[in-house]
Amino acid sequence: METLIGKKAPVFSATAVVNGHEIVENFSLQQYIGKKDVVFFFYPLDFTFVCPTELLAFQEKLTEFEKRDVAVVACSIDSEFSHFAWLNLDKNKGGIKGVKYPVVADLSKTIAANYGVLAGEYGIDEETGQETFTGDAVAYRGLFLIDKEGKIRHSVINDLPLGRSVDEALRMVDALHHFEEYGEVCPANWKEGDEAMKADADGVADYLSKH
Repeated sequence: METLIGKKAPVFSATAVVNGHEIVENFSLQQYIGKKDVVFFFYPLDFTFVCPTELLAFQEKLTEFEKRDVAVVACSIDSEFSHFAWLNLDKNKGGIKGVKYPVVADLSKTIAANYGVLAGEYGIDEETGQETFTGDAVAYRGLFLIDKEGKIRHSVINDLPLGRSVDEALRMVDALHHFEEYGEVCPANWKEGDEAMKADADGVADYLSKH
C-alpha cells in the first residue's frame, strides 16, 4: 500500500460530534491548517471493548496535546447518532462520557478508505456485476500526525485487537516540534529533554560517541 507520509492529508467534510453533545455538519480538518497540528486517529466501532480504552486514554491526556497546540480528532465508520449515544453513556456502562474532542462519522467508509485504514476492500462480482466487500467493513487502528501545513508526518496502523500508546503519540508530537524548532533530528527512543543530533555525519558521530 502506498504510504501517505510526506503527503497532504486527504481532505474530507463529514458530520462529527463535538464536545460530547454537539452534532456538527461539514466538519473538516482544514479548519486547523496554519493553526494547529492534528492527531487524527481511527478506531473500529463504537460500543466495543478496546476502543473505549483508547478514546478515554486520549481524553485523559488531552490537556497535554492542547499544551502543545495539537488538536485530537477521532473517526470510525459509525453514524453521528451512534457516536452521540456512546459519548453520553457512563463509563461504568461501557460508554465514553467525558470525551470532548471531535468524533467524526464515516458511515460511507470513504475517509477510512482514503487514509488506507479500511479493513477490507470493495470489488465487483464477475458473475452478477454487483459491488462486493471483502474483509471487515471497519477501520484499523490508524493514527496520523498532521502538521500545520496539512502534511502527514507520522502514521501507525494497528490491527483490530491491538490498542495504541497515547504516550507514543505525544512523543512523536514532541519530536516533530523539536525538529521544527531546532533543525535537529531525533534518534531512537528520543523523548523531550533528551539530546538530539545534527543531521550530518559529524552530528551522528558525535551523538554515537556519547551513547
